[in-house]
Amino acid sequence: MTARKSSASDVSTRVWQRMLSGRRLDLLDPSPLDIEIADIAHGLARVARWNGQTSGAHIFSVAQHTLLVEAVMREQMPRVDMKFRIAALLHDAPEYVIGDMISPFKAVLGGDYKVVEKRLLAAIHIRFGLPPVLSDEITQKIKAADRGAAYLEATHLAGFAEAEAKRLFGRDPGLPAATERDYMTPWTAAKAEKRFLTRFKLLHG
Repeated sequence: MTARKSSASDVSTRVWQRMLSGRRLDLLDPSPLDIEIADIAHGLARVARWNGQTSGAHIFSVAQHTLLVEAVMREQMPRVDMKFRIAALLHDAPEYVIGDMISPFKAVLGGDYKVVEKRLLAAIHIRFGLPPVLSDEITQKIKAADRGAAYLEATHLAGFAEAEAKRLFGRDPGLPAATERDYMTPWTAAKAEKRFLTRFKLLHG
């Protein structure tokens, strides 16, 4: 009896994920038409930063992190174009599909992970009217805000000493005290999802 060859329809070769919106997003060839901001917000609010190794009653979600990054960018670049604030908010959006892997593990996985991540981010950008690939200047500005957010998370929530966090992530971004207190208190998934959507709609219109 000849073994049946596997086909693209087999469960073992499925490369798409069904979203709560009903969309099916292909991980290898993502279409902007299959991307919905509600799916992104819902997913990111339920993905834990730092592999969940943070203090507090709730996880510190990627949704809350992206809002923090956008807040840091506003502080560092108060006149930055609105579309780049949206890009900062969406900089980790692929993680609503592929999850959040800590940087050391990404380094172990190598290039394949990055290829999938970049394709997803390009499709997300196109869906919301951003350039598929951002300029190096804006990319570096977002990365700087991301490192500032990571410094705060590391020292307030993830158990890092200030000296170690400074060596790994750079300096404290200097947010206003009230803003820092707000973002350094992990929110419920429902609150993170709602605040992410509210901020996105304010920026995107």
